[in-house]
Amino acid sequence: MGHAGMAAAAVRYLRSAGASTVAGRVEALPRPELRAVGDDERAPLDQAAFRRVLGNFATGVTVITAPGVEDEAGGGGPAGFACQSFASLSLDPPLVCFMVGRTSATWPRIARAGVFCVNVLGAHQGALCRGFAVSGADKFAGVVYDAAPVSGSPRLAGAAAWVDCTIHAVHTGGDHLIVVGRVDALGASDGDDVAPLLFHKGRFL
Repeated sequence: MGHAGMAAAAVRYLRSAGASTVAGRVEALPRPELRAVGDDERAPLDQAAFRRVLGNFATGVTVITAPGVEDEAGGGGPAGFACQSFASLSLDPPLVCFMVGRTSATWPRIARAGVFCVNVLGAHQGALCRGFAVSGADKFAGVVYDAAPVSGSPRLAGAAAWVDCTIHAVHTGGDHLIVVGRVDALGASDGDDVAPLLFHKGRFL
């Protein structure tokens, strides 16, 4: 079974285990104190070497989206960014997580929304991923999507799978934040033959 088939099977299993509705209220953990990384916390590693070695680990590719929430400037369009650091975390309760840089301009908009949708991209969506990896552009221009059923976050057309979540907790992780989401609904493409979009050594496979 390929990566996409395993993802679809996992979605079906989570749904059969009741992931689409959580019994009882799951309380979110308190938000952590956010602070800069101290000099004594920096490992004596060359950053280029770190990226080169860790680049040997192939990852799937997702786009994290959130519905528009009006801010002080009056803007309220949807938010989204390309994300490789996504993983399932817990079955009971159903939790997933993703990592985002603490300097991300998109993260505060997702945090204000309090919800997000993980769009697992297929191999045919490399150009779409590149669009969401660009900062400062209208990332949703020309992008086909509908609303995820619980959060209303953009659910991108053609994605191999989607996971609709409420933010459950946020933890610090060096220069990144670890965002934990409680799964409210999820689904996969009808066919198990959708090849996944993979990222390895700085390029798509």
